[in-house]
Amino acid sequence: MTKPLHDQEQFGLRLGLVARLWRAEIDRRLATFGLTESRWLTLLHLSRLPQAATQRELAEAVGVRGPTLVRALDRLEAEGLIERRTEAADRRTKSAHLRAEAAPVLERIEATTAAVRAEILSDLSHAEVATCLKVFEKIADKLGGTPRAMQPVDKN
Repeated sequence: MTKPLHDQEQFGLRLGLVARLWRAEIDRRLATFGLTESRWLTLLHLSRLPQAATQRELAEAVGVRGPTLVRALDRLEAEGLIERRTEAADRRTKSAHLRAEAAPVLERIEATTAAVRAEILSDLSHAEVATCLKVFEKIADKLGGTPRAMQPVDKN
């Protein structure tokens, strides 16, 4: 016989489930354009960072390990969507830069993610979303979350 889970026990389980379902829906819609999750997520994060990012910073923002990111960057570079440059201050460090050819792909990604977001959040009030964001921030702080990855970027 199973015992019912308390709210706090359910919270982590549901948080993980919702994140996976959300990304899976975006992934499903972008797959028709030949975009895998690792590639669209890398492009999206790179476009939202305030400046070119080192591969380490980008991996941190995307939430993957360096070698996983390198495979995605290799593919994006081969497609002409990004370029990697050696940093002058430390020749061992490479930064990733979007190329102009990435603009139409990013428009498709942005439109798709915006559509999914609008559908998912359509029944939630601004106050409910704001409360969720505050909760996520508190949880991330307790887990030593990455402030740069969680900060919104002003796109103006």
